[in-house]
Amino acid sequence: MTQDSEIHEYEVVVVGGGPAGMTAALYSTRLGHQTAVVNRGGGRAAMMQEVHNLLGVREETSGPEFLGIGQEQLEAYGCDIHRDMVTSCSRSDDAFRLSGNNADYAAEMVVLATGFNDVRPEPPLPRTGRGLHYCLHCDAHMFVDESVYVMGRSESAAHVAGIMLNFTDEVDLLTRGEDPEWSDETADMLDRHPIEVVHEDVSGVQNGEDGWLKALEFEDGTVREYKGGFAMYGSEYNNGLARELGCEINDDGTIEVGDHGETSVENVYAVGDCTPGHNQIPVALGQGAKAGIDVHFQLRDFPREPEDLDELGPVRSEEVPGIPDELLEQAVDFHTYG
Repeated sequence: MTQDSEIHEYEVVVVGGGPAGMTAALYSTRLGHQTAVVNRGGGRAAMMQEVHNLLGVREETSGPEFLGIGQEQLEAYGCDIHRDMVTSCSRSDDAFRLSGNNADYAAEMVVLATGFNDVRPEPPLPRTGRGLHYCLHCDAHMFVDESVYVMGRSESAAHVAGIMLNFTDEVDLLTRGEDPEWSDETADMLDRHPIEVVHEDVSGVQNGEDGWLKALEFEDGTVREYKGGFAMYGSEYNNGLARELGCEINDDGTIEVGDHGETSVENVYAVGDCTPGHNQIPVALGQGAKAGIDVHFQLRDFPREPEDLDELGPVRSEEVPGIPDELLEQAVDFHTYG
């Protein structure tokens, strides 16, 4: 945006509308801070056919439905939601300025929840969520006693194939015609376990009437039946804004964070899939909650520090309580029944 663009001013701006970012915004808003979520749309959670491993949420709930309910909750508490893509950011004195395609945003605190993109293998491929999966911890349960594949040529792909033997004794490792990159030790592990390494590339996909994968066709003419499987080709982390702000980035591309999501840059937090750890919705929710609480502790006015009491007094006589008027009114309305 240009320098003449309208600037939306907030105490807290969360970049990213996935589970981690929205939870950080939920806590920040409910704790009395003017908060906005700037969300470009999409993301890994939005692609989920069903939500797994989330207590209290039924399996038939889709990712878009889950996220939609979260957005409704945020708006009910007074959080602003902007559909926009933040393309650049900067810091001036104690404020951050984030420039989007549609508007600019100013904030005292920034929470980055920018996630990552799974690196997809070349087609032909099964449908994502209907035979092509990326999260072992989420989806391995659906393949118990089924024929599955693991697609990839890396150390992690080989070890995921080994892990899948905990769920089924029919596991193929598909290198898609590429040379394996795993070590001799890992090759020995594969030889000693009932894992068939298939080197021919995939030439076609067969789906059942329900849309689920039925079989894969290979360039040597063979056809192998699978219920589904996992693609293991790594991740591309969306860390551009973090780099622009000067945050420390780990060797794998994740943003370095402390116990509550704090980055190496003061007043900048990062949560969710763009940080190290398990890429799971329950983990993301916890990270968002911890960051939201810590943001509140950084912004809170009370109790005052001893050195501030003489100048400011124990409370602000004309501005008590500290929650902004619009959030105060919305909270009163929200909790007024009958």
